Amino acid sequence: MTTTTERAISNRRRWGIVWLLFAASLINYLDRATLSVALPLISVSLNLAAATKGLLLSSFFCSYALMQIPVGWCVDRYNLRWIYSGLFALWSLACGLTGWAGSLGVLIACRVLLGIGESIYLPGGTKIVSVLFKPRERGLPCGIFDSGTRAGLVIGAPVVAWLIVLLGWRKMFFLVGFSALIWLIPWWLVFPARLDGQSQRPAATRPSQALWDLLQHVRSRDLIGICLGFFCFDYYWYLLVTWLPDYLVTVRHLTILKAGLYASLPYFVWGISEPVGGWIVDHLIRWGWDETRSRKGLITVAFISGLLLIPAARVRDAHAAIILIMGASLVGLATGNLFAVLQSCAPPEDVGVWTGFENFAGNIGGIIAPAATGLLIARTGSYLPGFALAALVLLTGLLAYWLVVGKLGPQKGS
Repeated sequence: MTTTTERAISNRRRWGIVWLLFAASLINYLDRATLSVALPLISVSLNLAAATKGLLLSSFFCSYALMQIPVGWCVDRYNLRWIYSGLFALWSLACGLTGWAGSLGVLIACRVLLGIGESIYLPGGTKIVSVLFKPRERGLPCGIFDSGTRAGLVIGAPVVAWLIVLLGWRKMFFLVGFSALIWLIPWWLVFPARLDGQSQRPAATRPSQALWDLLQHVRSRDLIGICLGFFCFDYYWYLLVTWLPDYLVTVRHLTILKAGLYASLPYFVWGISEPVGGWIVDHLIRWGWDETRSRKGLITVAFISGLLLIPAARVRDAHAAIILIMGASLVGLATGNLFAVLQSCAPPEDVGVWTGFENFAGNIGGIIAPAATGLLIARTGSYLPGFALAALVLLTGLLAYWLVVGKLGPQKGS
């Protein structure tokens, strides 16, 4: 089905919006990476133990996860231009203000505020792609805009490390956070004055009916499977995001600068894999391949590659470990297809709230993974149990995508 929005917005403009979403996602994860890269120095300044560091890393995900469903509900109903730009400004300010944190409590408060602002990135981005593109075209734009998150880590890890060495961790937060507000200028120039999901909604509903409809989503077998699978996916991803720089410093004995540089390599592999994985399956479908087997098949190959994280924690040589972690980052091939699966299963008018449910479940993994890994390190003195657990959790996600999520196709998402 071709929507009015697809006809009204030129192809050049809609791809311009995708690249602005890419840039926003890059800034999103650049802001998140600041704490992970600066953590060894912040932990010295504030005298943080391993378990406390895990709590700090998890604090962001509490507010981020809790905001997913409300933000998803809003992007299905209100003007995406202002919702996205308003929350973007909030997260940028929260990142900048972190430089003034003088205690653990203030640091946690800034991370919670950052989580509220950044909650827009996935529900908003996924909704925008679903409005602008047909189902068979969504793998590539989904892969592109979300690959910005990995690009943010590729750029962020070495750049943030360099800024910390040059300016100190406090001034690094000021510069990274406040300078990001420049992104708002091209967003206001390129994004349509009015773009929302109301055109896909059959009719206006009363608040009580809207609440009932929201609760009805929870009963969907497809949504349950998507949420379970994405929990496993995000548990694995957030282990890498939160603990990899610290692991390279404390276990592989790299300097902050070298840890930032080498941590960027797995993130680079992941980021490149995202649009590649979406592009491959989009083309397979155009050539007549079955959408269900194509998307789920590539997700399977990608998830299995995550098992390379286990030998990465066991090898003695630091360079061999980094190469194995890069191989384990081919999990990124699944990402664009995970979002395309959701867009195929969700009612078109409710893509935002479904993404909210999905990302809420995923970020429960974001809450658990850093804290659980910190506890395992404190108890065992080794990163191996935490790495092995993340790889196994990821692999169990395949059961959800194959056994719970049903057949994909135009009857669901077009």
